Amino acid sequence: MNAGAERVIGFDRDPSVFQPLASLKEQFGDKINFVNDRFSNMAAHVAHVDGVVLDLGVSSMQLDEAERGFSFMNNGPLDMRMGQEGPSAADLVNQSAEKEIADILYLFGEERASRRIARRIVEARQKQAIHTTFDLVDIIKAVLPAQKKGQAHPATRSFQALRIAVNNEYDELFEGLHAAEKILKAGGLLMVVSFHSIEDRMVKRFFQHRAGRLGGNNRFLPEAEQEAPQFEIVTRKPIAADEKELAVNPRARSALLRVARRTAAQTTAALSAKDMGMPKLGALKYA
Repeated sequence: MNAGAERVIGFDRDPSVFQPLASLKEQFGDKINFVNDRFSNMAAHVAHVDGVVLDLGVSSMQLDEAERGFSFMNNGPLDMRMGQEGPSAADLVNQSAEKEIADILYLFGEERASRRIARRIVEARQKQAIHTTFDLVDIIKAVLPAQKKGQAHPATRSFQALRIAVNNEYDELFEGLHAAEKILKAGGLLMVVSFHSIEDRMVKRFFQHRAGRLGGNNRFLPEAEQEAPQFEIVTRKPIAADEKELAVNPRARSALLRVARRTAAQTTAALSAKDMGMPKLGALKYA
């Protein structure tokens, strides 16, 4: 708002984030509003906006609260629900079939040891239910090599994958990008901050498709009519945090920002999950 925005509307599915923001509401009044909803539903609340920022993934507040169960560094209930509703991560690891757990870890977390970890999870839960974050960390550590200096924690990919599955994050991103396209004015900016390669790939593919940057015509067939581009790509490569920002906020080390500008072209049919390089699982079937 200090940069010139006349009005800001913030969306979050987590109801607990709004109380700490009360001071902002007092300071800016009607210029700032908060909506307890998923950003994929933004088109139901607003239209004709000048800019949309999608800040993906888990928040620092959620990571730092052990009772939320997002962090492998703090012991707490294995929850991971951003909206504090629906099945938790504990439900998933205790009730899902071994193959489904392995698929989640591999497709959503790019965990190469997904099958071995899934097998050990099933073996462990047959003896005792997996209730806490450290219960799961111990299972993963028993499968993977010990962490060496400078390496990521062994549970990093598995915790990422389970969190994404619990919160349906890839579908949310898919729907959120299309929703932003619908509500942006011509000239409006769509800015997306992602934190790992799969998210960044989805955003990149969306921008490329909507900017007409991806070919697909067979050279032996008549050239298909090209749709008018809905976006103009502003950042050819993603923008990463510089050393100054990292000194203040080390958690920004994996953040990547991509920006595109909305054109005046009409919104066309939604892209497919395949178009956007989106990992796709069937509905989870608890064992």
